[in-house]
Amino acid sequence: MDYYGSQITKLIEELSSLPGIGAKSAQRLAFHVINMPEESVEKLANSLVEARRNVHYCKECFTLTDGDVCPICASSARNHRTIMVVETTRDLAAYEKTGKYEGVYHVLHGAISPMLGIGPGDIKLKELIKRLQGDVDEVIVATNNSLEGETTAMYISKLIKPTGIKVSRIASGVPVGGDLEYIDEVTLLRALEGRVEL
Repeated sequence: MDYYGSQITKLIEELSSLPGIGAKSAQRLAFHVINMPEESVEKLANSLVEARRNVHYCKECFTLTDGDVCPICASSARNHRTIMVVETTRDLAAYEKTGKYEGVYHVLHGAISPMLGIGPGDIKLKELIKRLQGDVDEVIVATNNSLEGETTAMYISKLIKPTGIKVSRIASGVPVGGDLEYIDEVTLLRALEGRVEL
């Protein structure tokens, strides 16, 4: 039943299609947007459109950015000889919050999962191997501590070991089945500092 009229109902439906937004949250957000000053709503709408239009993958690490390369890859203060491999841009952001990692990243955009039909060719592994042609001392595998994350870590280790580049895995401290984006900075930092060579 349509309680509010088609415009409000459509707004609620669009908001509820976003991940993590249920019907009640969508309704609350819709009413908040409707009560915002019109110029604020226009700024929000423009930000959404501009982000969708201008954000793409970094040419080096494949995180999301609006430039050719992301600020991390562009920084001369970062150690470009150490690459941390993560599954998602959210995982990269989680490690950046620790403020302690000084290397660069490589975002896979997924993990190997035969059950879901995701193989090595479906994630950014070829691009990682291409990056290793440069001057790299260590690859830190920081995939999630799940079956898919472990499978991906072992696959990466087998690919890189013959090159002589050191391959390490983040230490436990990250709970099994836990997603990196939801873990606190102290736990992430301990996992990074206690990494072991694969």
